[in-house]
Amino acid sequence: MREDATEMNSVLNETFAALDSLQSSHPFELKLTETGQVTSVGRGVARVNGLKDARSEELLRFPGNQLGMAFNLDANEIGVILLDQNDSLAAGDEVRRTHRVLDVPVGNSLIGRVVDPVGRALDGLGPVQTQQRRPCEQDAAPIMNRDPVTVPLQTGIKVIDALIPIGRGQRELIVGDRQTGKTAIAIDTILNQTDKDVICIYCAIGQRNTAIAKTIADLRERGALEYSVVVVAEGDSSPGMQFVAPYAATTIGEYFMEQGKDVLVVYDDLTVHARAYRELSLLLRRPPGREAFPGDIFYLHSRLLERSTHLNQQHGGGSLTALPIAETEAQNVSAYIPTNLISITDGQIYLSPDLFQKGILPAVDVGRSVSRVGGKTQLAAYRSVSGDLRLSYSQFEELEAFSRFSSRLDEETRATLERGRRVREIFKQPQYQPLSVAEQIAVLVATTSGLLDSLEMASLQSTEIAIRQSMINHLSDLCERIEAGEKLTAEDRQLIIDAAQKTL
Repeated sequence: MREDATEMNSVLNETFAALDSLQSSHPFELKLTETGQVTSVGRGVARVNGLKDARSEELLRFPGNQLGMAFNLDANEIGVILLDQNDSLAAGDEVRRTHRVLDVPVGNSLIGRVVDPVGRALDGLGPVQTQQRRPCEQDAAPIMNRDPVTVPLQTGIKVIDALIPIGRGQRELIVGDRQTGKTAIAIDTILNQTDKDVICIYCAIGQRNTAIAKTIADLRERGALEYSVVVVAEGDSSPGMQFVAPYAATTIGEYFMEQGKDVLVVYDDLTVHARAYRELSLLLRRPPGREAFPGDIFYLHSRLLERSTHLNQQHGGGSLTALPIAETEAQNVSAYIPTNLISITDGQIYLSPDLFQKGILPAVDVGRSVSRVGGKTQLAAYRSVSGDLRLSYSQFEELEAFSRFSSRLDEETRATLERGRRVREIFKQPQYQPLSVAEQIAVLVATTSGLLDSLEMASLQSTEIAIRQSMINHLSDLCERIEAGEKLTAEDRQLIIDAAQKTL
């Protein structure tokens, strides 16, 4: 018995010694954790009580490591936007504060990745390794920290670069009915930033999984994913994820902008974003207004798009260009959300379903499209070519409509119509084939000088290809000067015309 007692004492002594050693090397301290309780759960929202000190937009953690964001701070309970699916959530579950607002990881390691709005990887390449996180909601840069928009952002699309130019730091809305090519223009713009030192962020909001997968595959196949970040909140995700997505994408872009880089952010699309916010607001019993949208729907997008700007050199000199997309119904541009976005942005590119059905792609309606900033950023070579092109093209479209009622036209009218039809044909451009500035200038000079007026419409496409190749092969010095922003002199125009005539 004594031997057993001695052995037991030695074991206890060793145990206490190990505990003392552990306590000295790992000091323990008590922490207070504020917890609450779920009172009710709806589709995408939950109500919680017991968290009296929770802050607005604070991240809350639910069972199963699910996340939510404090949205309504009422006297007796909190309305929470759920960021994850709530199938397993039930009344009575415990909720914990995280003591941090909703944030997203930022850094160079995000380039080439596909992530959700809270930074979780969706591409199967493992977690994103970043050293820094930033709040999704941030104040826009002060006016004194900004510079005018002076550098063009080339889309590679002739009709846009020539007539509706976009500058780095601008907000240009792409608006039109569904299935008119809005996303195609945005993707072509991203593809055209190869070797232009522009970081692109594509934010998919409420899109179908197949459409998102196709877009990512196109970017990867054409090498654009090497300088892009894709933020995805697909249609199957919660309304909270769709609501947060554009703010997260903008925060990621702001990090690169503050490093002095140029960033392009595509929001596809903000109409779905507004609907997700309406759904959340109605579920949380916020007062509805016009079309059941809450009263702060304008602020929803204005505080987002105001973060797009061009910083001055004292603050890095970077820029963030926004290409928001909005969908209209039955060409109703005066609907609530499109009207709000048009008033916030610096211009719009309107895509017409009528042009789309006629096979005029991209289906840009020049008469209803405008860029309020881009004209000041346009390269000098464009100004000498496209000065009267927009006006004459709009006049042609109006004249074409009236000419259908008369079979007897004078020669001047016939010549105007023939020139206009060729300009419209030249503006057609296949998807995934953005053009360099020099190629566009060569084609536009040949068109406006009348070289193509006598050609058959069927041969214009092959002639255009020949003119572009001739420009690249025989006028490389002129191409470099055009890309550098030099003016197009009369001698330069004649060189282009002579080179184009040899291809006819």
